[in-house]
Amino acid sequence: MLKIYNSLTRDKQDFVPITPGRVRLYVCGMTVYDHIHMGGARMLVAFDVVQRWLRASGYDVTYVRNITDIDDKIIKRAQENGEEVETLTARFIAAMNEDSAALGVEKPDFEPRATEHVPGMQEMIRQLETRGLAYRASNGDVNYSVRKFPGYGRLSGKSLEDLRAGERVEVELSKQDPLDFVLWKKAKEGEPAWDSPWGKGRPGWHIECSVMSSALLGNHFDIHGGGQDLQFPHHENEIAQSEGANQSKFVNTWMHNGFVRVDNEKMSKSLGNFFTVREVLRRYDPEVVRFFIVRAHYRSPLNYSDHHLDDARQALTRLYTALKGVAAATGKIDWKHPVAARFHEAMDDDFNTPEAVAVLFDLANELNKSRSEGDAALLKSLAATLGLLQRDPQQFLQALPAGDGLTPDAIDALIAARAAARTAKNFAEADRIRDELLKSGITLEDSSKGTLWRRS
Repeated sequence: MLKIYNSLTRDKQDFVPITPGRVRLYVCGMTVYDHIHMGGARMLVAFDVVQRWLRASGYDVTYVRNITDIDDKIIKRAQENGEEVETLTARFIAAMNEDSAALGVEKPDFEPRATEHVPGMQEMIRQLETRGLAYRASNGDVNYSVRKFPGYGRLSGKSLEDLRAGERVEVELSKQDPLDFVLWKKAKEGEPAWDSPWGKGRPGWHIECSVMSSALLGNHFDIHGGGQDLQFPHHENEIAQSEGANQSKFVNTWMHNGFVRVDNEKMSKSLGNFFTVREVLRRYDPEVVRFFIVRAHYRSPLNYSDHHLDDARQALTRLYTALKGVAAATGKIDWKHPVAARFHEAMDDDFNTPEAVAVLFDLANELNKSRSEGDAALLKSLAATLGLLQRDPQQFLQALPAGDGLTPDAIDALIAARAAARTAKNFAEADRIRDELLKSGITLEDSSKGTLWRRS
């Protein structure tokens, strides 16, 4: 049985969906005011693997991943750029889609945008007012009264006395308590605004996910995910809003992926130590980047460095090399096969991708000996559940590192010159060309079918 680590209970639990055979999954997506950095990429890939495995396990999955397209940071960036908010967000949504596709991230079933659900947010705020959990502040905002919600702090595991305002919690004199958070913000000059019972304004950040998730998945659903940094205050506040308004349990299982770290510090824009996906893809194949993310457990810290990416490239090359020259297609997996059973056991243990990847390498070692189409097909089929090894092996092995290395045409020309030198028995020239290619990272493999090449 699938076991998932539940951040709310702090242990692994047997996963039992609310509706047998069906999984409703919501993940907090990107705030679109800049290009995705590697921390965002990790979230996208981690939950892409989650939804892939749930589907591979036979579940009917409804996967929702939202887009935050109205936010303080978005407004600030648009003002700095001298452009409309809609223009800014449209540009970065398009960029996000390009980067996600490059990393092999499948589109969610639904991708709601915050600005599409403002009426629903107003309705939830009205419900919270009716239940005495929301109040109108002196500055015109509507705030949530944290101390009136029993159990606040369950997700973060802290008492109210221990908790402090998080990254996006604004401490203002108009709040009855520093931990209270904004549900509706009074309009400021030049900012986007909507009419409401509280005057013109816009929704606070936390309310959007409570509303979008319930609109598409119902008031009570199976899994809610996101980055570890969202556990408090964002997800804590979602619980308070949703359960306070609906008077019912919100989510059964909470999942949080770990941070990406650089020099033992969290990668973040505020620290200025972040790398965008686009920057990384100028130097590394997208599948290498995906493999780098996948082979670490989603809950563990992920240490970013060129060394680790280079190591991931070499490891992925070994897998593709095993597949080279053996005809294979992705197909239905016989989970009773001993190798497949090991893979299944690993993934059912809280999506243990490091162990699952180790199974792939064991199978690749066996394939190197057997050259069996069955082993190759199983390797490709198991890897497909992780979004890996679906390209033609030769295409991957010959892929040109972005902005670096000899082009395939240049390599073919040198191989042809080497062949001519060998025909003329000019073996010194043939060896010189081979050495020149090797220094450029090109390994030649002579066979009865001719000379093949791959990038080292």
